[in-house]
Amino acid sequence: MNLRGIDLNLLVVLQALLDEAHVTRAAERLGLSQPAMSNALERCRHLFGDPLLERAKGGMRLTPKAEALREPLSRLLADAARVIDPHPQVDLATLRQTVRIVMADYPAVMVVGPLHARLAASAPGINLVVEPWHGAADALDAMARGRLDLAVSVFPAVEASFHREELLHEQYAVCMRAGHPAAKDFNLERWLQYPHVLVSGRGETRGALDQALLALQRTRRVGVVVPSFLLVPPLLASSDLIAMVPRRCLRPVAGGVGVGGDSSSPFGGLAVFEPPIAIEGFALHLAWHARRQQDAGVRFVAGVVGELLRG
Repeated sequence: MNLRGIDLNLLVVLQALLDEAHVTRAAERLGLSQPAMSNALERCRHLFGDPLLERAKGGMRLTPKAEALREPLSRLLADAARVIDPHPQVDLATLRQTVRIVMADYPAVMVVGPLHARLAASAPGINLVVEPWHGAADALDAMARGRLDLAVSVFPAVEASFHREELLHEQYAVCMRAGHPAAKDFNLERWLQYPHVLVSGRGETRGALDQALLALQRTRRVGVVVPSFLLVPPLLASSDLIAMVPRRCLRPVAGGVGVGGDSSSPFGGLAVFEPPIAIEGFALHLAWHARRQQDAGVRFVAGVVGELLRG
């Protein structure tokens, strides 16, 4: 193929169209008029010999050919950006953009305040949107489609089109209200006598503990499933429910607000124990799509989030 006969700017337009699956939003993203974007779409269709976007119920959808183009196109443009400007210099104070990040309430409660303070001081034109966590697969799909910029989650493995770095390794602790009947002589049998609270952004009724119990041919009763760790303390305080939470939920959070023994904190006034059986912890990761690798605003937010959570 003779590249001299191809307008390579069409690839940038095509990436926006494939990310947004919407002509008007893609036009707004690139600062083009809708007629200009529609014309560019027709040229892309001619170039690739495929409709690329088709009308569907509720909007437009990508054709199979368009879906297959997304990853190689993203890698190609990211590589081109690195070749042209491998070390771009950007004045953070001049940036005007919105960075969207998804994470659970913990660690969000630990980092959002300090993150905002850093942005206000160094990059005041960056607006931060923290979206609720609905699972690692959902986060990866949203980043691949360009709806999210960053994700803090557990990512055991990611495709080559994503950058992933480990932030910390978390362990679990068991907590219940002070004066709970199981607190005096806490052990596995007492633990399993009472219903448990499970935190799941997707409404799942099984977690890491259930897998460990299965190996012992034991089960537990999950009495309540909630989407947020912040809902756990009031549930424990007013019932005989028991929860297993990441240990950092019980440690001082960024900004000096204590958790655990401090009665002013969300997890104050609770009895805390080591799990009576071995429960494997988990690594918490920060990830973004390769197309964001050269985005100075996204990279700055990623760096601050990583610094705060590692600290």
